[in-house]
Amino acid sequence: MKAVLEQLKERGILKSPSIIRAFEAVDRAGFVKPEFITDAGLNEPLPIGFGQTISQPLTVAFMLELLQPQPGQKVLDVGSGSAWTTALLAEIVGLNGKVYGIERIPQLKSFGEANLKRAGYSNIELVAGDGARGLSEFAPFDRIQVAAAAGEVPPALLEQLAVGGRLVIPLGEYVQDVTLIEKQARGDYREQRFPGFQFVPLVTE
Repeated sequence: MKAVLEQLKERGILKSPSIIRAFEAVDRAGFVKPEFITDAGLNEPLPIGFGQTISQPLTVAFMLELLQPQPGQKVLDVGSGSAWTTALLAEIVGLNGKVYGIERIPQLKSFGEANLKRAGYSNIELVAGDGARGLSEFAPFDRIQVAAAAGEVPPALLEQLAVGGRLVIPLGEYVQDVTLIEKQARGDYREQRFPGFQFVPLVTE
């Protein structure tokens, strides 16, 4: 993984000190299936079961750099899966912050919880549910990250984003644009798109 991090830094994808420290602190090998531990240091997505993957480090780094989470913030991680990105977010926001992960597949939620327990995080709560609906009971969120592709931004997530907050989500059908949405005021959003990514679809009831 060290070699991958150096490559991402050299390419200018990974640049924020707090995000670099999080990647150095959170071992990806602790969040993959046992049969893929030897591949955890590769810059590629890996299967975690149920048709889902743990994203490649490049993609996670790119999205976190857009998201720019800060210490003390409240963050929603939609599609928490194995909880690797959830742990990276928790590392960045610190003990004064809080990360809520939402995962629709109960077995993956359990997998993520086991991974987080081993890693010793206390500032994370995982919830089973429909990611497109967010978690209104814990809103508003300073940052929202979505790890699955949607045709459009779920309205609930826009509503649950705090004013001044950032939401990063892949938008598109076959190939997606990773999209940064900044909430300037209620109903007023600024959007930037970055093409050329592929994600599993965001499934909603």
